[in-house]
Amino acid sequence: MRMSKHENSDVRVPINEDSLSIQRDNEKCVLCGACRSTCKYNQGVYGRYRLEKTGDRAICIDCGQCANICPTGAICEKYDYLKLKELMKDKSYTFIFQTAPAIRVAIGEEYQLESGQNVEGKIVSALRKLGANYVFDTTFGADLTVLEEAYELICRLKKKEKIPMFTSCCPAWVKFAEIFYPELLPHLSTTKSPIAIQGTMIKTYFAKEKNIDAKKIINVAVTPCTAKKYEIKRKEMNDSGQRINDDSIYDMDFIITARELIRWLKEEKIDFLSLEDEKYDDLLASGSGAGYIFGTTGGVMEAVLRTAHYFLTGKVSNQLLNYQEVRGLEGIKEADVTIGNDKLHIAVVNGTKNVHHFLKMLKKGQIHYDFIEVMACLGGCIGGGGQPKLDSTVVDDRKQKRMEGLYQIDRKLPIRNSFENHEIQKIYQNYLQRPGSEIAHQLLHTSYESKEYMLEGETVSQ
Repeated sequence: MRMSKHENSDVRVPINEDSLSIQRDNEKCVLCGACRSTCKYNQGVYGRYRLEKTGDRAICIDCGQCANICPTGAICEKYDYLKLKELMKDKSYTFIFQTAPAIRVAIGEEYQLESGQNVEGKIVSALRKLGANYVFDTTFGADLTVLEEAYELICRLKKKEKIPMFTSCCPAWVKFAEIFYPELLPHLSTTKSPIAIQGTMIKTYFAKEKNIDAKKIINVAVTPCTAKKYEIKRKEMNDSGQRINDDSIYDMDFIITARELIRWLKEEKIDFLSLEDEKYDDLLASGSGAGYIFGTTGGVMEAVLRTAHYFLTGKVSNQLLNYQEVRGLEGIKEADVTIGNDKLHIAVVNGTKNVHHFLKMLKKGQIHYDFIEVMACLGGCIGGGGQPKLDSTVVDDRKQKRMEGLYQIDRKLPIRNSFENHEIQKIYQNYLQRPGSEIAHQLLHTSYESKEYMLEGETVSQ
């Protein structure tokens, strides 16, 4: 039998050289086994395939948890900011950055600030110093995701079709389902993730409003997530290009992790703490409190239920503005929620290893679920594979503080429901018409395909 190219795979997790998300420096690797352990016991991926069966290709969901746990920095994200730095020398392009909710309550840790402290104003300022022409907040895209996903949930419930509906904002979870549970794909929400939605809106709606050639826009998202590097390269993520009859134009161009941004700022000798707070640019500026809590496990569920309740009853639910039943770091949470005349049984799962356990219960058919949120990383995006690293002795405490930081922002905002966001209302009136419209489906929804073939090493064009 041919020798595997994945050296020491009995000790460490295999990593493909052509991975879009992570890389390994073998000289730094001390064969501690931490990466293999987290992939197997937290993520439930390693150990569920055999290299002899997969054609010697590692099965990876791009979550980056191996990079988070690596004590020597041997495993890290692909440093795409280096390519971006070079491209930004070309001033013929318009460089547009967006910032994901979870990074603003974590980046400050690198500068000895308390976990959970909101530093979004300094992040905006820092990105402009690096050369951004516009800076937006991904919470705007999250609000669009909420309206589309809430409408989709209500339609499925009324038709009693494809229930339970699973959330689909987490690309590592989506890929996990495509590989290990393709039978679930019809149950995944077709609504794109906030980053993908915002990227599409920038290259369509924003480009039109500002009279900018979409082909000359470079979309960049700063995220807590390494799997987003994979997501934006999916062949389905070029709806903005299809809108202008150019399939080579993708909705997003670069994903830069929180750690990459920190590294870039240090290379440029930008004193982050001395920066004056700045605000996001107009039009796609920022979202409601519901958009902010997308960054933590349970946040998508809570945000969507707030809007689904309004769609069904015409009223704001005070209970869902502080929905404790779906909050916290527990791996699996369940609850019942009443919306109008409907009582929904819901679940929130974080950590894909917990998904295996949860789906065993689901397959037994003893419990009916209507709506299920899944995030691949423990804690959700606050614990993403591109966040500042946490020492194992304080990891849960820091994640809890990051989580509370997002909920605190939500509590303080005057607009806490996605449907109340005036800019969201305007974009539907002027462009998207209504949630679930034909143009909304064209631009804000996507599709999935089984990747079960990866487990048997079949060669399929992607």
